[in-house]
Amino acid sequence: MSASLSVEVAYALPDRQWLEVLSVPAGSSVLDALRLSTLWQQVPGLAPPEALTVGVWGKVEKQPATRLLCAGDRIEIYRELLNDPKEARKERAARVRAEKAGR
Repeated sequence: MSASLSVEVAYALPDRQWLEVLSVPAGSSVLDALRLSTLWQQVPGLAPPEALTVGVWGKVEKQPATRLLCAGDRIEIYRELLNDPKEARKERAARVRAEKAGR
């Protein structure tokens, strides 16, 4: 009998969040757990597991197919950014400069 691990899969929108606790076989990868998750039935429009940007405990995972899970890991599914943070910072700085120049 093989051991299993308890892991979490989390996804959030601005107005709602989902958290699923899964029992996965020892030796499972992040991608394996995503494939076992039922979030695909719960969240309309969620991309397939292979197309997602994901992380474990807040750190982006670049190779979810090979990153093995540990008991208690939290897999986070990330949404695409609506605005590039660098561009948003530039726009805020330009607004502040314009406000100061207008005084």
